Amino acid sequence: MDDLDRRLLAALAADGRASVSALAAALGVTRATVRARIARLTEAGEILGYRAVLKGDLAQRPVRGIILIEIEGRGAARVSRTIAAMPEVEAVHSTHGRWDLVAELGADTLEALDATLNRIRAIDGVSRSETNLYLSTRRG
Repeated sequence: MDDLDRRLLAALAADGRASVSALAAALGVTRATVRARIARLTEAGEILGYRAVLKGDLAQRPVRGIILIEIEGRGAARVSRTIAAMPEVEAVHSTHGRWDLVAELGADTLEALDATLNRIRAIDGVSRSETNLYLSTRRG
């Protein structure tokens, strides 16, 4: 994957409905190049599909954020499975860098989110965490 692929994926992530013409103009390449790159990225499994982000999707869980998690020892897979099973956890990502896992969270109230954070911090192997709340969400 080169820089053009990464820029194309970022453009599609920002607007999955962007036309091939608009993508080509934004990236400074031909429409044929964009079509070929999208086909190759789809075939390689980098593009899994397209979806609409609906206002209701965000409103259902109005308190949203992420928790960055450091794990001691070799328990990352176990900790990840435990966290992923929590209903307030929307996704768990392994990462490279200071933090071992990043979990996306959504809850109805701050109190519910706080309870989830406390459950995550109590998992054996979680040595440190940092939480960031989303204040607003914009697309594009």
